[in-house]
Amino acid sequence: MKAESRNLSNKIHKAHIQRSGGVDHLCGNCKRLMIHTICTVLQYEQADKPCVVCVLITDDEGIRDYNYEYRGIDKPTDVLSFPMQKFWQSGWSGIRNVEGDKSTGDIPLGDIIFSVETVKRHAIEYDKTIEHETIYMLIHSTLHLLGYDHDDESNERIMHEVTKRIMKNLMYNQTFLSSGEGY
Repeated sequence: MKAESRNLSNKIHKAHIQRSGGVDHLCGNCKRLMIHTICTVLQYEQADKPCVVCVLITDDEGIRDYNYEYRGIDKPTDVLSFPMQKFWQSGWSGIRNVEGDKSTGDIPLGDIIFSVETVKRHAIEYDKTIEHETIYMLIHSTLHLLGYDHDDESNERIMHEVTKRIMKNLMYNQTFLSSGEGY
């Protein structure tokens, strides 16, 4: 699926959404929400090259398997991010040695694995909507693909502030996202 960046009129950012595990369907509105969120993060970061992000939607059992395989942690988590580019500082401006796809020129930023069950659980736990939790987790994981981290107090504060600004922007513009459909 393609989504055009409004601020970067000549650049196309793509988000590929797949499902696995116990996730037997994903509504069209949910796909639009995910693509819109990822592209908004890229716009916020002023990504000036076409980028690709792949998202795998799964359940807690599926994400537990990935968490164990890649991190050695035998329990489910909310989201996993696998960056494919190197950054000398967090954010698009910190990208170095960009490795684009030779045939398309697109920059593969990385992969995100996302547990629908955890999103639903967090929505209830934090008294938020499923859309709110989806947006929050996708902003967080896309920022990881862009070199942000929360490995120390300073970096955590920076990542939190950027997440909050993007979240605020997306929530103000959420009218097309609320259709009452779930996963």
